Amino acid sequence: MILYAGRATAHEFPALNITGAHFPSSGAAQAASEGRIEAQDLNLRAGLRPAALLESIPGMVVTQHSGSGKANQYFLRGMNLDHGTDFATTLNGVPINLPSHAHGHGYSDLNVLMPELVWHVDYRKGPYFASEGDFSSAGSAHVVYRHQLDRPLLDWSMGQGGYLRGLAASSQSLGETRHLLMAVERLNHEGPWSTPEGLRKLNSQFILSGGSPREGWSASLSNYRARWTATDQIPQRLIDAGTYQGKPFGRFDSLDPSSGAHTQRSSVSGQWHRSSPNARSRVDAYAIRYELDLFSNFTYQLERANDQFAQSDRRTAWGAHAQHTWLASVGDHFEVLQTLGIQWRADRIQAGLFDSEYRQRQATVREDAIAQSLLGVYAESDITWTSGVRSVVGWRLDQYQARVDSALQALNSGRSAAVRGSPKLSLILGPWRDATFFINSGEGFHSNDARGTTTRVDPRSGEPITPVPGLVRSRGQEWGVETPVTAHWQTALALWQLDFDSELVYVGDAGNTQAGRPSRRTGVEWRHHWQNQRPWRIDANFAWTRPRYVDADPSGPFIVNAVQRVARVVLAYDAQGPWAGSLVLRHIGSAPLVEDNTIRAEPSTTLYLRLSRQFTPDVGMTLDVLNLTDRRYHDMRYVYTSRLSGEPVAGVRDVHGHAAEPRTWRVAVRMRF
Repeated sequence: MILYAGRATAHEFPALNITGAHFPSSGAAQAASEGRIEAQDLNLRAGLRPAALLESIPGMVVTQHSGSGKANQYFLRGMNLDHGTDFATTLNGVPINLPSHAHGHGYSDLNVLMPELVWHVDYRKGPYFASEGDFSSAGSAHVVYRHQLDRPLLDWSMGQGGYLRGLAASSQSLGETRHLLMAVERLNHEGPWSTPEGLRKLNSQFILSGGSPREGWSASLSNYRARWTATDQIPQRLIDAGTYQGKPFGRFDSLDPSSGAHTQRSSVSGQWHRSSPNARSRVDAYAIRYELDLFSNFTYQLERANDQFAQSDRRTAWGAHAQHTWLASVGDHFEVLQTLGIQWRADRIQAGLFDSEYRQRQATVREDAIAQSLLGVYAESDITWTSGVRSVVGWRLDQYQARVDSALQALNSGRSAAVRGSPKLSLILGPWRDATFFINSGEGFHSNDARGTTTRVDPRSGEPITPVPGLVRSRGQEWGVETPVTAHWQTALALWQLDFDSELVYVGDAGNTQAGRPSRRTGVEWRHHWQNQRPWRIDANFAWTRPRYVDADPSGPFIVNAVQRVARVVLAYDAQGPWAGSLVLRHIGSAPLVEDNTIRAEPSTTLYLRLSRQFTPDVGMTLDVLNLTDRRYHDMRYVYTSRLSGEPVAGVRDVHGHAAEPRTWRVAVRMRF
């Protein structure tokens, strides 16, 4: 008996192998909506920002409503994931999501990512997988770096908006089985904005590895720091007027040029694995040190002469994930692949919210010392009943604990705890006539910000607030099929549903918890891969979602900023010769901006072009043209009340938007040694 080869992810340790650039291999996948994206596919596609790599996941949208150094806005399965809530992301086994963050729970800043080092990305959707814990109800992505490079490389890029980027990376052998990978990145970017972004990023990564695929280890050190000036959203009434205070005002202008941030993140991590014909074990451990000082102004002069506020986050975090999988037989009838795992994470946080002007703190709204931890244990049984019937049964138990010490409001200090069990079930039928059918059901959860679990008094208004639970349940179902239509055309279809008991959100901008409502999202995802001859390939992904609140609140059933249609079509050319490239069509559908659906964000359709030319085995060049047709659209739109100079004291309710970047070209030269 031979154990299924484990997927080489750095976060999870599934016993089932997922192969191919686009579709899980039959008999190995657990759901029609999971898959792996290989480096060669990622390298063919142009991207505006590092996190755009996640848009290769079918149905995923990555945008921005502020400066380029800030965590992106993420959208998947009809959810506005904000800066990362309900989508778990790891990089080389280190979690990116930051719980109880000063700006927003689950904050996921992927600007630390170096795309050139990525080996592959494994993604999953829905709460059906026992090894996926907090933040993963909508989905998860595990980005894995390679440990070796064929040859040292030097990349130099330049483009419009003062874009300058350099990356140097190499690996060397330290004996027969040890290797050291080193990479350093520097980025300067001003952008199209009237007030230059002034983004300055310095990033480094070191990975020491040893052993073999059968038994080995790695140790990683990462250090990232950045600073920038924010380009926050602006009101539509000002764009329509075209002037402000007697001066021209356009979509790339700013109302508070002093907004911005500086941040840094360092991590050290280690991984060990061992496998035999009938068993596999793996352990990951990590420690993180993180800092952020963020200055924002979204309402301008609604509350004070200057509504700028500062958010500060200082934390250390550490954790581990261990898993053991083994193969057993029950007589001569069927085989059982059994998995046991444990995950643990602890964060120690100093988080604050302050009134500020020109990046100078004026008053403290709230300041908290937070200690929180999450312990999860899980078990999973993968049973092959016959050649065409397989089931996966899992169970997960999570315990959440938090202590909050509020410096200003004693009533907001306290302790909280929660425990939640989450059953999982998948049934895989086939392949029958080359078609494999998947039925998935499971419960998951998302944690709430620790401050929301103890806060009893609104820090601004002094009004009473009811604390929220530490863990909130989600429930999901999915029905899918994967099948080849022809010898050259593969397709997969998934129908899914996701329910939340509530969508309570800690609003870092206000220092309190925003009441949520129970919701249901239903949708369809349809993906295709066509390749007739080697040079040409088409990948097409389509997603339709119906997101609704399910209670009888008179404000309306529509979920704000829930994107309902997403499409991505990639035409790629790669003949393994001097020329390669791709044309990517990206469509983001309309979304309601208010709960009664009377105001909606406009849809957008954009094109991205990449052309690559290899002049010699050592020298190549790439041209990226982003927003090829120069479409005018918004990355983000919101409806809220703000006030400009001279307007009524109560302010004006309006649509506020962050303009997407215009057509932009970038040229990169890569040299290998």
